[in-house]
Amino acid sequence: MKKLFIIKAGKTFDTIISEHGDFEDWILKYINYENIKIIDIQNNEEIPSLNDCLGVIITGSHAMVTQELPWSLKLEIFIKEVILAKIPFLGICYGHQLLAKSLGAKVDYHPKGIELGTVNISVSKEALSDDIFKYLPSSFDVHVVHSQSAISLPKNAVLLASNNHEQNQAFRVGQNAWGVQFHPEYDENVMKGYIKEVLKNNDEEKNRLLKKVKQSNHSNEIIKLFVNVAKASNY
Repeated sequence: MKKLFIIKAGKTFDTIISEHGDFEDWILKYINYENIKIIDIQNNEEIPSLNDCLGVIITGSHAMVTQELPWSLKLEIFIKEVILAKIPFLGICYGHQLLAKSLGAKVDYHPKGIELGTVNISVSKEALSDDIFKYLPSSFDVHVVHSQSAISLPKNAVLLASNNHEQNQAFRVGQNAWGVQFHPEYDENVMKGYIKEVLKNNDEEKNRLLKKVKQSNHSNEIIKLFVNVAKASNY
């Protein structure tokens, strides 16, 4: 049985880990598949063989893609190999940006600054025929925390979702690779934890954003839907 690989590109704040776990724990809540392996890439754990991959998920990170850290550059090469092999791929936040950069698009700090909290996104008309986004409503709430973005998309990428702050909230390359700038693995508690950490010295803005945090059930479905695509592609 092939493995679903979750490549852990970093870890969250210690205060959040103590109460809610880490990136991989939040993703695992939405996966119905028993053969899963976590790879901690920042600790030099080995990148998987393509022959072993049912699918690949790359998590968020507190690193910045533009730092071009050695492990991140190694992942860029791996992503290109995954795409060529048509292995289902899901990049979340950092993973989304790394997917874009690995295929020649520009990643940099967003000109509007950080996007933080629960926001609403709208899907494109192309999403109606997408194997994941066709099951989602025309607009839905998502949790976000990012300073950098995919400023442009790779050639031939299909834009799937946007909002007023972030044009490239989600995209697909080919039929098997997705990037989402938002966090489908977050629940309300994790989102609140990030707001408290990022804005711990700005009580007014912190309290304003905390009041706007909502459930993101449709966003959470994206991980389940991705795993369904990965399982279907291997039968």
